[in-house]
Amino acid sequence: MIEKKEEYWSKYASTYTSDQEYVIGRRILHDITRRIHEEGELGDVIEFGCGVGYFTKAIAKNARQVIATDLSDEMLNMARVHLQGFQNITIQKANGEDTHFPSARFDTVFVANLIHVVDNPIRILQESHQILKDRGLLLVVDFTTYGMKWYERMKLAIRYLRKWGMPPRHGRNRLSPDQLVSLVEEVDFRTEEVGLLGNTTKAIYLRGRKQ
Repeated sequence: MIEKKEEYWSKYASTYTSDQEYVIGRRILHDITRRIHEEGELGDVIEFGCGVGYFTKAIAKNARQVIATDLSDEMLNMARVHLQGFQNITIQKANGEDTHFPSARFDTVFVANLIHVVDNPIRILQESHQILKDRGLLLVVDFTTYGMKWYERMKLAIRYLRKWGMPPRHGRNRLSPDQLVSLVEEVDFRTEEVGLLGNTTKAIYLRGRKQ
């Protein structure tokens, strides 16, 4: 299943930024970036699902060091191009369900647009908890159709199909903030903030703290 997802997204690496702007819109991407910029000092950060590095740039501004990870070699190659000017970013391949990093290694885990597409989001959250220091910060951004008007959901689905075809199985496209809170608190995180960003297209933004 991991290989199938890797292959699915790898096909779109070279055009991923422009495709994403077309499918979900620039405004919501800017909203997310602005909210990330509002975070304070993030220390040593690991990012799961960095893709081509769109949000990695925002994270890096408040971080001492960022390890940006993804499963797709093609995505990581594009990220190296987009992020080559950042001295505090290291790019490497890693599976967010089993990173092999030592316990209590990071100050912050940033999970970008993964929870709603992976087969087992609890496993990623467990790994996040394992590699975070005590009181470490979990930041989750996840696109969702929750809170969108029905006709906006239809238009979004059409744009998605035009660019990316049928999505991978096990998607949770209508994940709600409450559902996301339930997932992270099941793994012994305490939610500090959760809410929807965006006007037309939506994304959940959650801050959690390792108990």
